[in-house]
Amino acid sequence: MSDKATPARRNTFKSPKPNPIRLLVFDILQEVNQRGGYSNLLLPSALTDSKFEQRDKGFATELLYGTLRMQGRHDYIAAQISDRPWNEVDSGIVDVIRLGAHQLFEMRVATHAAVSETVELARKVLGESKASFVNAMLRKMSAQTLDQWMEPVNQIKDDVERLAIIHSHPEWIVSAYFDLLKDFSEVESALIANNIPASPTLVWWPGRSSQEELVDLGGVPTEYSQYGIKFDGIPNTLEPVRRRRAGVQDEGSQLVAQIFSNAAASSQRWLDLCAGPGGKAALLSAIAQEKGKDFTANEVSQPRAELVRQVVGSARVWVGDGREIASHGELFDAILADVPCTGLGALRRRPEVRWRRTVTDLRALTALQRELSDSAVSVLADGGLFAYATCSPHFAETTVAVADILKAHPELEQIDLSPFLPDGLNGAMRGKSLSLWTHRHQSDSMFMAAFRKKGK
Repeated sequence: MSDKATPARRNTFKSPKPNPIRLLVFDILQEVNQRGGYSNLLLPSALTDSKFEQRDKGFATELLYGTLRMQGRHDYIAAQISDRPWNEVDSGIVDVIRLGAHQLFEMRVATHAAVSETVELARKVLGESKASFVNAMLRKMSAQTLDQWMEPVNQIKDDVERLAIIHSHPEWIVSAYFDLLKDFSEVESALIANNIPASPTLVWWPGRSSQEELVDLGGVPTEYSQYGIKFDGIPNTLEPVRRRRAGVQDEGSQLVAQIFSNAAASSQRWLDLCAGPGGKAALLSAIAQEKGKDFTANEVSQPRAELVRQVVGSARVWVGDGREIASHGELFDAILADVPCTGLGALRRRPEVRWRRTVTDLRALTALQRELSDSAVSVLADGGLFAYATCSPHFAETTVAVADILKAHPELEQIDLSPFLPDGLNGAMRGKSLSLWTHRHQSDSMFMAAFRKKGK
């Protein structure tokens, strides 16, 4: 056929035009999954800098946090249809397909839009050939409903394996929950609770704001914390929060501070050994000032110590390793050590933690927890109170840690915290210790044990 008879071919290639919200979410997802970033820091900053409307910001929030929570289940489905082992697939492809799967199975996004928008994103960030693979994968995924994909999983006899897939948790976390709860139906309730996004909880700081002020602004008092306020909105739109007269703090964290302050009511010199980023320190410093107590906060990280300074008023803030607190040459009558931990109690607010932490992390963390506890006891006055707290229910970080503290320090005796709990806080004790659960108390799963140093 002659050239004259052949119409000139037009370049039909169109440059990809991904949806900017999905593009932003993908960039953050890669930062979190591949480079160790923190979603709760990256997303709010990115949305503040963006010009997105509030509805779009809500979509981005649901897509990012939801994908991070459920990516284990998304990976299970993808692995059933991938023509090569899923753990060998390019990380960019994996994260794009996770985003597409979340829209298909967990969000109110039409199937055609979930597929086409995700493929357009893939064309931009991965290139045409990889986008074709994404397209094929998502079309296979969309051929069945989530319930259909889960039918074979429901037949798995092993409870740990089955619940891990269905509720998108690593198996070791499911096992750790069972070690404590001893009932797989309650374990499942805990896993479900971890996948429900936490709504903001405000905290009013005595002497700076009040419950009445925040209620007048649309808040509702929390069930257990006397300082807590539930607020169905954006906290930083409220003047008390913007002016740092009130803050945002999970009710479980508030309860640790409240119960500690109740137990330490007769003590004069209070120390928050691991104070950053400042949630408990802010509340404790306000309570201390109201009660005429001396309050000191210590934080190892300079940037986090600056955050503490912003919310503790005129209270003293030290910057240094909590394991070297004795170098200051001072004793304290009441010490709270909210130690670094796996964070398994806050998985609904920190969704990537479930994939980032491993069993092997426990060895280093429990060693650090013991060292911080030893350090706290070394500056505890005779008759003083030491409280050990974690945002984890894990047996090794709680019950075993308490036993280790008592073994290492015969001068301590554990006290029963139940007299210091607010009315109605049921099912919150493990022996003499506070042990909150998200599915029971709608808070982070905080743990706290308290000890009294015997006088000479």
